[in-house]
Amino acid sequence: MKMTKLSRVLSIVLIMVLVFALAACSTGKDNKGNKDNASGGDIATLLASEPKTADEAAKLYAQLMQKENDILASNSALWEKVFMAGDKSSTMIEDGTNYGEFLLKTIEGAKDKFTADELKTLKAGAEQIKEIEGKLTILVQKYPGCGSTPGKGDSVGAGEAGMPAGSSSKLTKFPSFNGKDLDGNDVKSSELFSGNSVTVVNFWFTTCKPCVEELQSLEALNKDLAAKGGAVVGINSFTIDGDKSAITEAKDLLAKKGITYKNIWFDSKSEAGTFTSGLYSYPTTYVVDKNGNIVGSPIVGAITSPEQAKMLQDLIAQALAS
Repeated sequence: MKMTKLSRVLSIVLIMVLVFALAACSTGKDNKGNKDNASGGDIATLLASEPKTADEAAKLYAQLMQKENDILASNSALWEKVFMAGDKSSTMIEDGTNYGEFLLKTIEGAKDKFTADELKTLKAGAEQIKEIEGKLTILVQKYPGCGSTPGKGDSVGAGEAGMPAGSSSKLTKFPSFNGKDLDGNDVKSSELFSGNSVTVVNFWFTTCKPCVEELQSLEALNKDLAAKGGAVVGINSFTIDGDKSAITEAKDLLAKKGITYKNIWFDSKSEAGTFTSGLYSYPTTYVVDKNGNIVGSPIVGAITSPEQAKMLQDLIAQALAS
């Protein structure tokens, strides 16, 4: 995998990969990581909290997610180095995997890249995330749905998500490409979009936790759209330029999740490749009509919350009516 591509995508992880479990969020520049730097008190106090209602559980869940984000943001350069140096063959996130354990494993695999002090900092952060993830699991078990209650998410201006600035108020052509699906079959943008009444294009990558979590929702959407002549198409950023190991990992993960909709890749130097390199947030979802026009603004963050799902359905309806 090319380092430039990995660096571009993984810089996003530091801000997005955990907070996007519900919706797209951002982190303030003044975060100090493991200390009492965000609303809701220190981590130990939050971990010891026992909510008595579903609303209290949802609030605690959101506070703990923010703490995870703070930990990553407080030492962003180190965490980016972890992901860049990590063994890509062992970095898929599976259902039931504690994200802290995933981070500890990745750190261990890249330990020769860090000083003793850096390793101490990283391991301490990963251990805290492990504790937080354990608490989140307990909350969801006791209060099902508490982890999906807040998710308003965001439908942002086109420039904010990587589209050319100023294009969010009008239909803009999705960048052209001559690519392939993950099985090596040719896929041309002109034929792809014209062959569907509507195409939902989802940008994701294999180690993005919220990206992986929404895959089955996208699979269900794909089946619904098929009855209307539409389809979901995935674009895994790690597979750009036909990276063989990334394609293998993506295919393995998709198979384990039971995902059948088409995933594609294209050259990084193509119009679509340049477009992808400009995306700032993952997952990001676009709706494209049969003429290849982007409908409305992109949806940033997972589409699993009711609010995000409604935004997406509204855009699909617009595309079908065009």
